[in-house]
Amino acid sequence: MTKAESANEYMPERMKIVRKSDLGPDVRYFQIRGEGEMFDYMPGQFVMLSIPGAGEAPFSISSSPTRPGTLELCIRKMGSLTTHLFSLKENDAVFVRGPYGNGFPMTDMKEHNIIFVAGGLGVAPLRSVLLYALDNRDDYNDIYFLYGARNPDEILFKEEMKEFLARDDLYCYLTVDADPSGKWEHDIGVVTTLFKHIKNIDAKKTYGLICGPPVMYRFVIKELLKFPIPKHQILMTLERRMKCGIGKCGHCVVGYRYTCIDGPVFDYWDVMHIKGLVKGVR
Repeated sequence: MTKAESANEYMPERMKIVRKSDLGPDVRYFQIRGEGEMFDYMPGQFVMLSIPGAGEAPFSISSSPTRPGTLELCIRKMGSLTTHLFSLKENDAVFVRGPYGNGFPMTDMKEHNIIFVAGGLGVAPLRSVLLYALDNRDDYNDIYFLYGARNPDEILFKEEMKEFLARDDLYCYLTVDADPSGKWEHDIGVVTTLFKHIKNIDAKKTYGLICGPPVMYRFVIKELLKFPIPKHQILMTLERRMKCGIGKCGHCVVGYRYTCIDGPVFDYWDVMHIKGLVKGVR
């Protein structure tokens, strides 16, 4: 029996920060480790992180279970909990419970192409899926990674992006809305401008994965449907809606679905049939 099967998922586990670094304006990378064996998880799942006296919040896991031993989180400072978290040093303690959520169907996606479309901080949960696919590269067909940010300073995981661009088994394309520096060497425009790089793809054997600001979803879905990728193979993660992580508080309820329990990964069929699941998308 694995730890994921035997542990009490409602009991926070004490972990320590083993590494941290700034990724962009008000965005920081945290690598954390527990005292015992790390719980099992799948790409797309999330954890609840808490600091006594500061609160608790859900955060998507940004690392891949193919690289065990630590958890990696990519967090923006935007409230009392994250402000307190940003003040902590390496070896300081945090508390984590989980994992929660359904994650991405990595087995179903085998022998398919995968198109990743990430905007801004949306790269964090999709990074987990991408690393998993790259670490099991023979299981998947062509992989496209399309990532956009407002400007070059807001591109996250910059050194890792250079590695992705250099790989010959990954089609990686980057764009920014604007380049005040004049030094940007890649595309300029919204993330959907990157679809021009995708050629001759078998739509029925392709999954499209989306995460980013709510405004981008309907435009990205429109592009994916042009191929046309089947609606049940267009997947998106909606962790922005979550609060308690276990379906008790009701903050994430949309229609008859709980984002934290039934999601955070939903397909386009879900979005079409659950009014309000993704604003502006039907």
